[in-house]
Order: sequence, then structure tokens, then C-alpha cells
Amino acid sequence: MKLRLIASTATVGFAIVIGWLAAPVSGQSPAGWTAPRTPWGEPDIQGLFTTDDELGVPFERPTAMGTRETVTDAEFKDREAQAARTAAADAEEFVAPRAAGGGGRGGNPEGGGGVGPPAHWLDRGRPSRRTSIVIDPADGRIPFLNDEARKRSTVAVNARTSGQKPYDSPAALDHYDRCITRGFPHVIFPTIYDNTSQIVQGPGYVAIRYEMIHDARVIPINGGPHIASSMRQYFGDSRGRWEGDTLVVEVTNFPSHMINYRGAGPGLRVTERFRRISADTVRYEVTVADPTTFSRPWTAALHLRQSTQPDVFEYACHEGNYAMRNILSGARAAEKQGSK
Repeated sequence: MKLRLIASTATVGFAIVIGWLAAPVSGQSPAGWTAPRTPWGEPDIQGLFTTDDELGVPFERPTAMGTRETVTDAEFKDREAQAARTAAADAEEFVAPRAAGGGGRGGNPEGGGGVGPPAHWLDRGRPSRRTSIVIDPADGRIPFLNDEARKRSTVAVNARTSGQKPYDSPAALDHYDRCITRGFPHVIFPTIYDNTSQIVQGPGYVAIRYEMIHDARVIPINGGPHIASSMRQYFGDSRGRWEGDTLVVEVTNFPSHMINYRGAGPGLRVTERFRRISADTVRYEVTVADPTTFSRPWTAALHLRQSTQPDVFEYACHEGNYAMRNILSGARAAEKQGSK
């Protein structure tokens, strides 16, 4: 867990959550607006950004919504009402217990429920009209190759989120649990908190650091071919180039010894696109391809919006953290109890 100064002001928080109506992602810049340039002439996409505004958007679109990219006015009012309930829960100073089997505080299953941190520790963002983070295919759904690939993806996702694992050794916990890395491209998508990233540019390079698990990347621009295929890295190997005002980053060489993104194999190939569309917003798109898992490449999109944070806060999580020892010792204690 990180150490962080938390100021909870219910009235202001409620106004922020309800007062802003987030629009769907589009790649359009304001009329007459010109993207800035760095001193060496490249498009300037630098800044401190957050994806909090799209925290409540489903990654895949609910099938009942078909090809609709935005919710109806009535559905949006429901989202506003949910945000109001969440804001009211966040105003509580202490974690209130809930009835057995109940949901989280404020209707949020991620609330403390009497045993976890106060709900105001969680980032909220604001209601969005978007129906999914996935924008291609048109139905907003990941195009899995077959049922086996879909099952592999479900296992991969659940292994990161359910906590239902065989705690036989440290290796049984994934790299996220062990505070090594959240993984790529997981790291850019919004989660319960710490959705800040920072982009810094220099001649020949773009660097990105992420608040969650303090991950960082250095991307060569027009830096030649990828490293040898025998060399595998947690974040793969990135090579960037400029196409007009858009930074295009091709990422390959993902490791084969760990679960990859959405159940993909080591042949995973990711293409990122960054383009500044206004003074405070960079549009981000990521296209994912792996013919052993997906029937076709698919694309997700976010707006990276300028953050009000002064900097990327420290995420004080490290390999060998106390949680690791407690999880494993707790599993051993449970085994002893079960053998009696």
C-alpha cells in the first residue's frame, strides 16, 4: 500500500462527480487548435495524466447494448445516481459494517464492507456516457478465436482479481501480487486507484511512468529493429515512430513464462497510438493481436486527461512485502486447521 495524504471533502467531491458529464472518446481536436511541438520539432504529448474519468466504463460492452457507443439519457441518469450514492459513502470517515452477503458501500462492491480501507481511498472519476473501453469491433467485444481461448482469458483475468489461487509458494502469486509489475498493457487501464501516468520526451526517446507498481518504460523513437526474439521482457520490447502528430509504438517480445494479456501467448503484438487532441488531453488507442487467441486484432481507447496531482505519488509496494508472507503463512495455517 502507498502512503498518501488523503483529503476527503464530501461537498466538493459530489460536485466534481456529478457536475461533469464525460463525453465518449473521439479523436477530434477543437476547431482551429494546433498541437504543440517540442524544441526539437516533434509533437509534444508530455504531461501528467489520469484515466479516472473512465474508471466506471465497462471494458467490454454489455451484449444488450449492441453497437451503441453511448448510453441513453435514462441510462446516464442511472450512472449519475450511482455516483451520488458512492459520493455519500465516501463521505463517511470510518468503514461501516454491512450485512452478510451484501454489496460494497454505496452500492460499490469494492468498498471496505467493515474490514477494508475507507471507500474514499478509492478513485472514482465521473459518470461517462461510453458503453465500453473496447471500440473495435463495433460491438465492443473482444473477438476470441474459440471457446478455449475465451476460457483461457477468463482464467487469466480471474487469477488477477478473484484471490482464489493455490497459495503453494511465492510463484503461485502473480507479478501484480508480488509488487513486481502490473503488466502490459494492463497498466494503462483504470483500476480502483493510482490511475496516474506521466509522459516525458527527449530527442530520440519517449519515457512513460505509471503510478501503479511504479512501472516505467523508455521507448526509442526510430531506433531500429526490435531486440532478438530470444530476449523477453515483462513489458515486451517497444519501438516508436511518428506518423504525423501520432506516436505509434509497436510492442513485441513478451515473456512466455507468465500469463500474458487476456490469456494471449508469447506471440502477442500490441500497437499503441498517442495523439494530443487538446491542451489537456491525449487520445490513447491500443490494438491487440495474437492469432492463437483472437480471431482478429481488436482496439481499446482512452482519454489521458491532465491530472491535478502535483506529481506521480510513490506506490510503496515492493517485492517481498508483508502481504506475501501473510498470505503464505495464512494458507499453511488453514491447511493445518483442515487436517485436524
